[in-house]
Amino acid sequence: MYKQAIRPAWVEINLKNLDYNIKHIKEKAPGRQIIGVIKADAYGHGAIKCAEVLRENGVDTFAVATLQEAIELRDAGATEKIIILGLTPDMYADVLVEYGLTPVVCSIDNAKAISVEAVVAGKVVSALIAVDTGMGRIGYLTDEVDSAIKEIKEMTYLPGFRIEGLFSHMATADARDKTFAHEQESKFNNFYMALTRAGINLPYRTLANSASIMELPTVLFDAVRPGIILYGCYPSDEVDPMQLSIKPVMSVKANIVHLKDVPERFSVGYGRKYITEKPSRIATLALGYADGLPRPYSAKAKVIVNGVLCPVAGNICMDQVMVDVSAVPNVKVGDQAILMGSDGHISITADDIAKATDTISYEICCAFGQRLPKVYLK
Repeated sequence: MYKQAIRPAWVEINLKNLDYNIKHIKEKAPGRQIIGVIKADAYGHGAIKCAEVLRENGVDTFAVATLQEAIELRDAGATEKIIILGLTPDMYADVLVEYGLTPVVCSIDNAKAISVEAVVAGKVVSALIAVDTGMGRIGYLTDEVDSAIKEIKEMTYLPGFRIEGLFSHMATADARDKTFAHEQESKFNNFYMALTRAGINLPYRTLANSASIMELPTVLFDAVRPGIILYGCYPSDEVDPMQLSIKPVMSVKANIVHLKDVPERFSVGYGRKYITEKPSRIATLALGYADGLPRPYSAKAKVIVNGVLCPVAGNICMDQVMVDVSAVPNVKVGDQAILMGSDGHISITADDIAKATDTISYEICCAFGQRLPKVYLK
């Protein structure tokens, strides 16, 4: 363990499983550069520690969402290329240059702002051109290629600024129906060819996200960007898990901090949503929705205690949650409860929690990683 939890509730990050996942991902994308997506603190898993495992597996490029995330990696000693997947406003161009980061750009004004600061610092910034092939988020529109070419050509003459490649993002690669994904692929290819015919050099292309790595080999191009699959979750329930073997990296655990025996018709929690039907034993755990345990999960939530699946009793509170442990023999204060993870024969996954709360595993992992202390297991 790298550090001990300082609360009776914690997130366990299994770095051995992360190592397993990246090795299998590399096998799915042979010969391609791997861009390790460690934005949002590696989806709640801890970007700095996860970067160490990826680095050990030959990953030399990371991707984050914000300038602040990139700075934290640099300050922790990361020397690899760091791509900022979101746009960096002109006002922060000097910081981007100072930390040697790789932006994505889709306007001449933004490129000029970066160029000015690069010249002042005596540096050259390498950037990716963002093209919107159907995500509707950032990038040049593919049906306005002529105006895009005009701007991008102008970028090629900017001092201290170099175009490194072409970037876009898939919107429905994780859907069973790949029709729109192939439309995005076609738009990406057509935009690339138009720029190439215009004499614009694009050394490499990156389009593939997690689902694309699993099921769309024609969009792997030069570099791929695994995200959620690094952490052992599949992008959706519409992808074929047989396409890639991965293991969950995150577990969420807590010690029982309080036990009480209560009578029949006893109410538990805000709103009195849980009324005991018989004399019961209620355990309290010291974590709640502020730690990532979704409040809408309350009525369906289960917790594993000493090998027994137990229901959450009442509404999940901000900092605590109550569990009916009446079925657990000899349960005592200090016993461990698993809120997400496995005890060997029973499992509760991020997908289970996500389906019960009408969201996705990405959100569940990110939320658990915000306030709970992390214990790293090798």
